[in-house]
Amino acid sequence: MLNIGIVGLGEGRSTMSAALQSKKLQLKMICDASEELCKQRCREFRFAHYTTHYEELLNDPDIDIVAIYTPDHLHARHIQMALQHGKHVVCTKPFIDDLAEAKALLQLQQQTGKKVFVGQSSRFFEPYKRQRVDFEKGMIGELITVESHYNADHRWFLKKKWALERSFKWLYGGLSHPVDFIRWYLPDIEEVMGYGMISANGKKAGLKNEDTMHFIFRNKDGRVARVSGAYTGPVQPTYRESEMSCILRGTEGASQADYHELRYAITSKKGEQQLITWGDQQLNHYFRFEGQTHHAGEYQNYLEYFADSINNNTVAYPDMREGIGTVALLQAMDQSLKTRQPVEVRVLLKEYGLGKLL
Repeated sequence: MLNIGIVGLGEGRSTMSAALQSKKLQLKMICDASEELCKQRCREFRFAHYTTHYEELLNDPDIDIVAIYTPDHLHARHIQMALQHGKHVVCTKPFIDDLAEAKALLQLQQQTGKKVFVGQSSRFFEPYKRQRVDFEKGMIGELITVESHYNADHRWFLKKKWALERSFKWLYGGLSHPVDFIRWYLPDIEEVMGYGMISANGKKAGLKNEDTMHFIFRNKDGRVARVSGAYTGPVQPTYRESEMSCILRGTEGASQADYHELRYAITSKKGEQQLITWGDQQLNHYFRFEGQTHHAGEYQNYLEYFADSINNNTVAYPDMREGIGTVALLQAMDQSLKTRQPVEVRVLLKEYGLGKLL
């Protein structure tokens, strides 16, 4: 059993639940800059070991894995420190928020030999897992295109002071989920074009960056895909449209996986149509607290997958290279929003000295 330490106890709340319920991991220590939040999580989970100093967690020789759920702009520094202390790392998405940090992190990871895994949680949600299995079985034939969206009524989020800072972007905090789906199925995206705006609700709240965006991607082989996101207005009832979906259209069939609903539909190459849902057992695994605003089940799935990769010395995907590739695509999207022009990903990679490393 591997020992894990968690830093960042907002989103890390789900990771605590995941680790405490896992038979492959043991929670050793938690960390947050807020001592009150540390105490709150300890009371909630009847757990006793916390620190407000990240270095104290890193200096614990018994900790094998550090799980990072701090604000995006701190990821690179926290990953660097964990690797320097000889720890394996799982970091929530987005992996980093600036490609300028990528080359040094890649080199450090190679020097230490420690594994780094990016927690793209949606890949580990039941409908998306099933969609991937069916795709790999060839049930929809050859992939033609991918369509994905993440639309949510996050007006409540605008009340958080840091959500109105210039450093916060829904592009990274929200669209990184559907963008990861695009890269999962079309890993060689070479160009992106998109438009975005700040909605009337966003402007009223004082939002600094786009909350409504639409993008088109072109893969190296000519296939295209699209991603959309809108975050500060009402959404459709979930029986009509899920907040997040991934649609695969193939030469012989099509499939759609939905979130938060445990819902999946496929038209297979045999012409059969299926709508699959999962019951209370899976529902209780994935959603353990109030509502469906967390990812405990997905985190447990991916933490155990990462633990297996460490024990078996295999690669856990998305690894650091894939995570950096997704950040490069997000940064190209960000640039396209500013210039209103298509952006080639390879140009960005070359600019940051990453062309031959990925």
